[in-house]
Amino acid sequence: MQHKQLDNSARPAAGAAGAQTMTSVVQDRYGPAPEDVLRLAEIARPVIWRDEVLVKVRAASVDRGTWHLMAGLPYPVRLAGFGVRRPKYANPGRSLAGTVETVGDGVTGFEPGDEVFGICSGSFAEYAAVRTGKLSRKPANLTFGQAAAVPISGLTALQAVRDHGRVRAGEKVLIVGASGGVGSFAVQIAKVYGADVTAVCSTPKTDMVRGLGAGHVIDYTRADFTDGAHRYDVILDIGGNRRLSDLRRALTPKGRLVIVGSETGGRWLGGTDRQLRAQLLSPFIAQKLGTFVSSENAEDLAALRELIESGKVTPAVERTYPLGEVAAAVRHMLDGRTHGKLVITV
Repeated sequence: MQHKQLDNSARPAAGAAGAQTMTSVVQDRYGPAPEDVLRLAEIARPVIWRDEVLVKVRAASVDRGTWHLMAGLPYPVRLAGFGVRRPKYANPGRSLAGTVETVGDGVTGFEPGDEVFGICSGSFAEYAAVRTGKLSRKPANLTFGQAAAVPISGLTALQAVRDHGRVRAGEKVLIVGASGGVGSFAVQIAKVYGADVTAVCSTPKTDMVRGLGAGHVIDYTRADFTDGAHRYDVILDIGGNRRLSDLRRALTPKGRLVIVGSETGGRWLGGTDRQLRAQLLSPFIAQKLGTFVSSENAEDLAALRELIESGKVTPAVERTYPLGEVAAAVRHMLDGRTHGKLVITV
């Protein structure tokens, strides 16, 4: 996330509504408990730059990254440009769907009134400034709430399956954490690519995951998917924390492991040490072990829109919250009960 510099190529657009106000979620300090740091406030609307549009936000969504930005954990998040002592960006929302209000004078392809979805800084608000490189037209068959559930989680799932897992038709794919935001998209996208999908989740979520199209479902509270009884060409480990040796036992001899996320609660590494070990080990073995940081781009948002409009992928939205209850939505996600995505309506 780059800090915007004022120069001739990125100047405020004429007519930008900087003097007007809006209701927004804000935070003044880092903290792990959403109810302690998130509040509503009346602030100035964002000023857009030449390559941005001002979007009237109709809906946003919560993902694990929301908590990381809010809490400033693990600490490398702060060093990555989000503020060392306090949040540089006071609103941790990132995914949104809404209507274009105004466009920067360098923008082509978007006009006021267009229905869009995409990624920005500060989506838990009535208005947000969005770069056109992270914006696309909203899928015509989705509500704003459904569309807001797509950008961050959908992009991550698409790139995990297509680019890093390199899933091909007929391959056996295991998705650990299949009931969450990224996992619910990954199950569907892997099916699009012709995979035989096995989903891993807890007991209350098995029916939901079957409904997404998983051919097989493993309840990890009752069975160990790393016991070696079954082997998979690709494993997508989304938010898990199983040892690399366990995951390798479930891979075919030349299988591919993609660690999409991991959570251990550590303040310094937070689980990324396992990802680092996977990358260091991978060059020395036949199996391919790795991780990635998702690319936020309009081209892949358009690819997701095509999958959605064709009926092959549908966002799994568990629940919606009003803007004033963002903290409650983040708390619900942290409690681990989420089935699919949590949406914020504005």
